[in-house]
Amino acid sequence: MAKKNAISAKTQTPAAKEKQVIAEFEKHIYDLQQMLEISKSFCSTIEFSPLIESILYVAMAQMRVTGAGLFISEEFGSEYFKLSENYSGIAIDPTIEYKIGIDSPLIEFLSSSSSVFDLHELSEKFPESQEIKVIESLNPSLIVPLMLKNHLNGILVMGERIFVKNLSADYTTYEKNEIQTIASLASVAVHNASLIDQSTTDMMTKLRLKFYFYNILEDKLDSAFFQEQTLSVIMFDIDFFKKFNDTYGHACGDYVLKKVAEIISDSIREEDLASRYGGEEFTVLLCNAGKDEAMLVAERIRKRIEQTTVFYEGHNMQITISGGISVFNVETNPVRSAKILVDQADKALYVSKRTGRNRVTVFDPSSQNENSAKETESILEKTNS
Repeated sequence: MAKKNAISAKTQTPAAKEKQVIAEFEKHIYDLQQMLEISKSFCSTIEFSPLIESILYVAMAQMRVTGAGLFISEEFGSEYFKLSENYSGIAIDPTIEYKIGIDSPLIEFLSSSSSVFDLHELSEKFPESQEIKVIESLNPSLIVPLMLKNHLNGILVMGERIFVKNLSADYTTYEKNEIQTIASLASVAVHNASLIDQSTTDMMTKLRLKFYFYNILEDKLDSAFFQEQTLSVIMFDIDFFKKFNDTYGHACGDYVLKKVAEIISDSIREEDLASRYGGEEFTVLLCNAGKDEAMLVAERIRKRIEQTTVFYEGHNMQITISGGISVFNVETNPVRSAKILVDQADKALYVSKRTGRNRVTVFDPSSQNENSAKETESILEKTNS
């Protein structure tokens, strides 16, 4: 066959050869443009989950496979690369724990290589490896290390290839080089996202920090404005938090903060965002949610916390929180600033704190809640005197 192709190439006319060269250059240019767009896609988000989803879908589309999965170390100092929920279109065996120890010979081998592998190559290299058996259960067509400066940031597992006419079931050298390039771009993005993830997370509560919350809120607010969607912010404050520190010590206060953060995180959707705003204050961003949806979520969180008995060093403690809600709406509250929207939630929270605590108030742009809060404070002061 090779001899036949050589003869055919020799018998090509100059015009045919020129046409073939032009076609090859055009393909290279197109592929370079594709890589540029892929790079832009990977760099366009600082959120970890959407980034992983983007990597998987790009790999699947470019390599024409039915699914893909990504083993990564999701936490700083983790001892394992885990698949977790970072997969799409591949069958998972619920009896298998999909993790690979960072100190395993397989990881050491992949870290020292700049190649991609099929399962057979790795099985021959590590015939008794339990990690290979874990990967084998995914029925991969290709295993691709995510390398950055001689450091392994993850392992991309490609699923079964989609049957297409004139497309071989085996990967060509060109295709392997292409997926390696995608993996290199993905590795940079994963590394950067991991650094951002670590530097924007409160180590005690595991919630996002204030400035990260503002960055995401700004992006979501712009998107909601142009798509004419609603968006809500909830601000919570733990009632009488100082008494926990004064009565049982700061370790108790930290325990209370972690418990409240856990309940808040468990009460919102994956696409929403919770943060530790500062001290005993928390904020929640609810995407595509109006007043009713926000009140439902806020009340669910408030009631769960109220009904939770916290045990600390032999003491039973009850916790309550107060909340304030602000809602972006292009007609009733078309604010374009994240700070203004958060300030509105803070003003509503102020009303909740001044009118009894353990309740949630919604900011009403038409009634000037700021003045209402001051009037409420004045009335309470007169009543108390």
